[in-house]
Amino acid sequence: MPSMFRPRASLIALTIAAALAGCAVSTPTTLSAPQIAAVVGSPDRSAADRTNDLRRKPDQLLAFIGVRPGMVALDVSAGGGYTTELLARAIGPTGTVYGQRPPPRDPTRATAAPAQPEGESRPGIAAAPPAAPPPTATPRNPAGPVAERESKLRSAGTAAAPMIAVNQAFESPVPAVVAEGSLDLVTLMFNYHDLGFLGVDRAQMNRAIYRALKPGGMYVIADHAGRSGTGISESGSLHRIEESFLRKEVEDAGFRLREEGMFLRNPNDPRNRNTPEPPQPKDEFVLKFVKP
Repeated sequence: MPSMFRPRASLIALTIAAALAGCAVSTPTTLSAPQIAAVVGSPDRSAADRTNDLRRKPDQLLAFIGVRPGMVALDVSAGGGYTTELLARAIGPTGTVYGQRPPPRDPTRATAAPAQPEGESRPGIAAAPPAAPPPTATPRNPAGPVAERESKLRSAGTAAAPMIAVNQAFESPVPAVVAEGSLDLVTLMFNYHDLGFLGVDRAQMNRAIYRALKPGGMYVIADHAGRSGTGISESGSLHRIEESFLRKEVEDAGFRLREEGMFLRNPNDPRNRNTPEPPQPKDEFVLKFVKP
């Protein structure tokens, strides 16, 4: 009798192994260094984005994040869409990238403004100037830069994730369709400090991001490092934030710090000026948090 069941047991074991192997093959892996280099080096990327690359080190950022095809991502405070498009190109057409910006300001109401404009994070490497309008300028997309970038990529046939513009307040930055455990990745690049002088309820924002991420999902934040004890008090003057202060705020929402990227650090920066003196790169941190 035992001999009659051994072949069946072996067959079941082989079937399970084949199924697991199939799952392993179908699970996307993180991009390799050559794949990241190809994304960053895409010849159709704009001159302005290439200039920003000199300051942002996008190859190291994408490797640090561990971007993989098919991710669903949200870029909070997308601004001109530099990071949004970078993620879309890296994630590819099987994923989706949302780019959040707050709704247009009410012209009848006073708005918060920084005490000083932001300085140079990499003295000697000028920030990319705004793109000049073409000779026959077309009306700007009212949905903002992310929608404009999306239109250009679609027109060019670029293999990238769809970029969806999101015009929502910072306190609720996640679109309803992915607001509950649907995101793989959220990024917030060099603007967390601005939320201080803007008066944003950062605890509410972080809780909304936590709810939107899947278990194991990543929340990656980069910003300009401030001095010990300054918290977020220099957000509108030196445009810096104390790293430990930011970390506590994010961890209070339930996140755990997984890893710190060192590729933008400069321990020689005194961190006491908007633009460092003597001229040198700003000390900048990159933190990867995860939802347990």
